[in-house]
Amino acid sequence: MKLVIADTGALISLGHVGHIHLIEEIFGDFYIAEAVWKELRNYENPEFDVNIFKVLENRVVKIKSKNNLRMVMDYGESESVILYEELKADYLLIDDNKARMIAESLDVNCIGSIGLLIRAKQKGLIVALKPIFEKWVSVGRYFSKKLLNKVLTDLGENVMIGE
Repeated sequence: MKLVIADTGALISLGHVGHIHLIEEIFGDFYIAEAVWKELRNYENPEFDVNIFKVLENRVVKIKSKNNLRMVMDYGESESVILYEELKADYLLIDDNKARMIAESLDVNCIGSIGLLIRAKQKGLIVALKPIFEKWVSVGRYFSKKLLNKVLTDLGENVMIGE
């Protein structure tokens, strides 16, 4: 099994579609930084399943190191990278492109929500990605339709209408 540190954006995306459980099913154990917990608690969207807080509250870990990354990425992302290093995690689950590029430049092994869902589909844990992607678009998640349609095409699913 692998150890994953999950960032806010990815948890929000997975929380909107009821698939946070896939992190544990695919990788094993996962934790979140204290800053991620605070960001999630402040996230307001009527479509978001607040029941995930019960799942996440026992996974919160406070970083021990000083947060020297705060100047180059947001609070949750920077603490997630530090926690990844402190716990010697296998993956950082993160969606933000800028933060992901910075993390990868620090030799952090990153995967995004889409990558997690692709693995879930390949393992037969979910049947189709299209309904998930459509939900993301409807709630305003920041993935481009072009990217989502490319993933659907690559996996043999019908594309969403419009780019």
